[in-house]
Amino acid sequence: MTTNYREILRLESLGLNKTDIASAAQCARNTVSTTLARAKACGLQWPLPEGMSDKELEERLFPSAPGKVVYKMPDYAHVHREMQRQCVTLTLLWLEYCDQCKAEGAVPYQSTQFNKYYSDYLNRINATMHLNHKPGEILQVDWAGDTAAIVDPETGEIIPAYVFVATLPCSAYSYVEAFLSMDQEAWTTAHVNAFNYFGGVARMIQCDNLKTGVEKHGHQEIILNRAYQELAEHYATAIVPARVRAPKDKAAVEGTVGIISTYIIAALRNRQFFSLQELNEAVWDRLESFNHKPFQKRDGSRATAFTEEQPFLRPLPAHPYELATWKVASVGPNYHIAVDRMNYSVPFEYIRQKVDVRVTRSTIEVFYNGNRICSHRRLYGKFNQYSTVQEHMPPEHQKYIQWNGERFVHWAAKIGGCTEAAVKAILSSYRVEQQGYKACLGLLKLADKYTPERLENACRRAFEYTPQPSYKNIQTILATGQDKIQPEPEPPSSSQYGFTRGAEYYDRRKTEC
Repeated sequence: MTTNYREILRLESLGLNKTDIASAAQCARNTVSTTLARAKACGLQWPLPEGMSDKELEERLFPSAPGKVVYKMPDYAHVHREMQRQCVTLTLLWLEYCDQCKAEGAVPYQSTQFNKYYSDYLNRINATMHLNHKPGEILQVDWAGDTAAIVDPETGEIIPAYVFVATLPCSAYSYVEAFLSMDQEAWTTAHVNAFNYFGGVARMIQCDNLKTGVEKHGHQEIILNRAYQELAEHYATAIVPARVRAPKDKAAVEGTVGIISTYIIAALRNRQFFSLQELNEAVWDRLESFNHKPFQKRDGSRATAFTEEQPFLRPLPAHPYELATWKVASVGPNYHIAVDRMNYSVPFEYIRQKVDVRVTRSTIEVFYNGNRICSHRRLYGKFNQYSTVQEHMPPEHQKYIQWNGERFVHWAAKIGGCTEAAVKAILSSYRVEQQGYKACLGLLKLADKYTPERLENACRRAFEYTPQPSYKNIQTILATGQDKIQPEPEPPSSSQYGFTRGAEYYDRRKTEC
């Protein structure tokens, strides 16, 4: 399993001790200590420099990392037998184990890993350990096995509602909410609402191995759901999944689920609810009574115990977490990706590459090899819209987009009146002005190729042929050299030939008459 050095540094910045970091990052406590020491020596701290990849981080921490160390596994059957004896502790047995390893030339586990493996051994033989929880340390979350229900007011259909339960084991203070599904959005919303209800966040969240929380939980590797990991980072907490088929890891929430199933869900079974909001209002009313219900075996209630635990919770961030989903997209030849039938630009260097896309209600973020390369405001409405950033375009495309009709006319006027008139004629010949930009850019290139003087003459000659010259007309005139041909003189007027009687002649005729 690859050590997640980045996560170790992040969790250390949250103030977690080495034991909790090792549990959350699924590594040995010795690995945590070594990593933190190396980071301090290298001058690294969270947050890491922008753009630093996991590989670069590992090379920075361990430029010449030694080969894998082989540790000697203790005899836990012997350890368990010795633990039944008076005054024998795990610390004493670990010290004896270290002495044995030293005598045999073997490498011993650190005490934290030694104790963890013993805990695993106890679970294998169905032994039970007493767990003491510190205030504000853990929040245990799960879905209740029993469901509530709402009634469709139009069809009368019974719709199941799934009940989310979050419990602080130290005080047993709980939060409950019903949802119409157990998808990612419901799972995330439930956590956000629970944090708001508690007015803070525990240092660790212990969950079951649902797909909305954990992608993979093997013997050697735990992969958290990406959105769930982001939630933890946003609230500065750590996710510690329970071991597979180990309900005792979440004994507090498992016990609370059973009680809530009776106290809340079963108690509401004979009532009809016609909306999720109506159901939850009833659930929260019962929850308030549940949290203030006196303990049977000790003084106070969950609510009074929570008043002592609440100050130990981490404060809420300034803004709640916004649910994000992740997609994979391919960058097309037009340097755009398609997300939910909308198009967003990425830097043209990534054409034909696959990128990761983080989608929220308001933003589209694009990542390549873990590094964010761009972001957009999310588009809504008519499908196939485009969000294009000018800096994402190739240089030749940027040159095109920087021009507009007014600028084309201004440029043409500097060359001459005929060129200006030609540009205006071209722009006005299209229903949409932007459609004429390509032709106007063509005139720019003709001026560079043939000189501005010849372009002006060609435009003058074009107006002799048509009142609406096109780019093609002007290009042909220049290519054939017609702009260099002087126009033939106009033929003399017919009044220079024949006879014309003036006014005097007619005046004379009138007098004679």
